[in-house]
Amino acid sequence: MSETRTDDLLLQHIRRFARYNRWANTRLYDACAKLSPEEYYAARPSFFGSIHATLNHILVADTIWFCRFTGKPTSHIKALNQILHEDFAGLRAARAAKDEEIIAFCDGIDAAALQSTFTYTNFSGQTFSDPLLPPLMHAFNHQTHHRGQAHGLLSHAGMDPPPLDLIHFIRETGLS
Repeated sequence: MSETRTDDLLLQHIRRFARYNRWANTRLYDACAKLSPEEYYAARPSFFGSIHATLNHILVADTIWFCRFTGKPTSHIKALNQILHEDFAGLRAARAAKDEEIIAFCDGIDAAALQSTFTYTNFSGQTFSDPLLPPLMHAFNHQTHHRGQAHGLLSHAGMDPPPLDLIHFIRETGLS
C-alpha cells in the first residue's frame, strides 16, 4: 500500500473517531439526563467518585490534550479531578462544544501534521516533545476508557446504559 493511501486511511480513521466520540458522548449524556439529580450526583465506588465527576474528568482531559495539540494554554485547569461545571446542563453544553472542537481539529489536520512534533509541559513540570499521532490516539483511548466507567456507573444507578461500541456507531451512521 502506498504511503499516501496509508495516510489517507489513517486520517479517515482519526476523523471517524472524532465523530464516534461525539456520538458516544451524546448517547451517554442522553442516558444521564434521565437520572434523578440524586442518582446522577450520588457517591459511587469509582475512581472519580460519581457519574458527574467522571464526566468532568473526561472533559478536563480532552481540554488539556487538545489545548496541547493546538498550543493553547491550560492554566485554567489545576487538577485532573477538577470540576469544570457543577451542573449537568453546563457540563453537557461544554461537552458538546468540546466534541465539535475535536471534530474541527481532526478535520483540519493532514498527514504532515500527524508526523509533526508538539511540545508541552505536564502538571509535574516535565516537558515532552512528541509526534502528534500517538498522543492523539491516546486521547481517544482515554475517552473510551472513562466513558466505559461512566457506562458502568449508569448500571449501578439502575439504568440500562446505551450501547457505545464503535461497531454500533459505524452501523448506525454508515461511517465505515
